Amino acid sequence: MLPKLKVADVLNLERNQLEVLVPNRWKYRTLEAVRRCRTAEMGGHIDKCTCCKTLHISYNSCRNRHCPTCQGHKIQAWIEARTKELLPTTYFHLVFTIPHELNPYCLKYPKEIYSTLFKVAWATLKQFSQNPKHLGADMGMIGVLHTWGQNLSLHPHLHCIVPGGGVAKNGKWKKAKNKGKYLFNVKAMSPVFRAKFVAELRQKKLSIPQKIYDQVFSKNWVVFAKQPFCNSKSIIEYLGRYTHKIAISNHRIIAINKHKKEVTFSLKDYKKGGKRIVLTLKTTEFIRRFSLHILPKGFTKIRHFGILSSAWKKQKLPNLQKQMGVDFLQLEEVITKTIHKKCPTCKVGDLVTVLMFNNKGPPPKYRHLIEQNKTSDKN
Repeated sequence: MLPKLKVADVLNLERNQLEVLVPNRWKYRTLEAVRRCRTAEMGGHIDKCTCCKTLHISYNSCRNRHCPTCQGHKIQAWIEARTKELLPTTYFHLVFTIPHELNPYCLKYPKEIYSTLFKVAWATLKQFSQNPKHLGADMGMIGVLHTWGQNLSLHPHLHCIVPGGGVAKNGKWKKAKNKGKYLFNVKAMSPVFRAKFVAELRQKKLSIPQKIYDQVFSKNWVVFAKQPFCNSKSIIEYLGRYTHKIAISNHRIIAINKHKKEVTFSLKDYKKGGKRIVLTLKTTEFIRRFSLHILPKGFTKIRHFGILSSAWKKQKLPNLQKQMGVDFLQLEEVITKTIHKKCPTCKVGDLVTVLMFNNKGPPPKYRHLIEQNKTSDKN
């Protein structure tokens, strides 16, 4: 079901001062892309069903990774690629979080600090995995950067999806210890993560005062481990939900008051056990918070390491899958069931683009499709 309200609606209310509300041109361009997404300003295309021959008109999406409206196609393509790389083992989910004292410097040096988070999280996992006491094998990791909390405040943390084992020196798969209940002891990992992160930041010679280093080093850093995934269906569903997630989805927006210029959205209060509550912000404050999570140009927010890296995928990973007895036919079934763009009318045929048009709109003989779309959206 399509959401009635969108982040773009909030941006449109402050359209004339968007450039003033954000600190740089890159963030302004991103907000403009989100605002214009799937509107007449972007132009559009007409698709025809290969089965029922019905014509469907759609405005073009901005395809910006920060846009809550157009992440679907990216999620599908990414899931398909990751499905082909699945291993028949338990998967673990770990979360590495940096203390809030570093938040001002995350805004000042986003590339440096977020890249350090990826590097150090992997270095910590690698140190534990290569230690025979914990595993004694080379493992892999998919890291996904999230920078937000439920109220849109800055809360940088890294979600890491890790197979439950690794490749030993003899080339054979070695299962994680602890009977698959957990990967490594997070209490042991936390101080290692903290020490490596602070050491890495110091090497970068950023303008961070010594008192900040003293504050963060005196705290217990958080490495959190969630329940492991036990089957391919669980990990696929999870990947789709987390990898291309953005600061807030359109579905969380409950109301927009145009006169008071306020936006109300839902969130989970984790201090109250994940209870669902609502929060109302001025539109300008909402946009300010939303823009905190616009990543630097060209920054990679999903990264692969170890046996899940691009270097392994070409040859070594397929060989490992064969060694572990991967059912490739079953993987194809998962992909087929998960990904397919079908005609919304007959649910059978595929949609094929037959016409593209610019912001002036489609030719007159297709204009009736726009009215049909407006009617279906209201319903």
